Amino acid sequence: MPTVTELKTYLRIDGSEDDGILALLMGAGEEYLSDAGVPESAKTTKRYTLAIMLYVALHYENRDPGVSIEKLNFAFESIILQLKC
Repeated sequence: MPTVTELKTYLRIDGSEDDGILALLMGAGEEYLSDAGVPESAKTTKRYTLAIMLYVALHYENRDPGVSIEKLNFAFESIILQLKC
């Protein structure tokens, strides 16, 4: 799983005012992957880390409650399918 520092680099975030929301989104991403059937053993892979980063980016960048996220992005879905194998 990525660190908050790695996520901030990935998302190009300076400062620490969003550290709490990033930590919350990382936890939610981990739960999402678990509920999607990704096994515990996948947590040590780079793909798992990337999936968490993509999940966080998707939800961090679309925080406006008026915006509907109808479908997760293709790269994220593809990684989940690979992790489940």
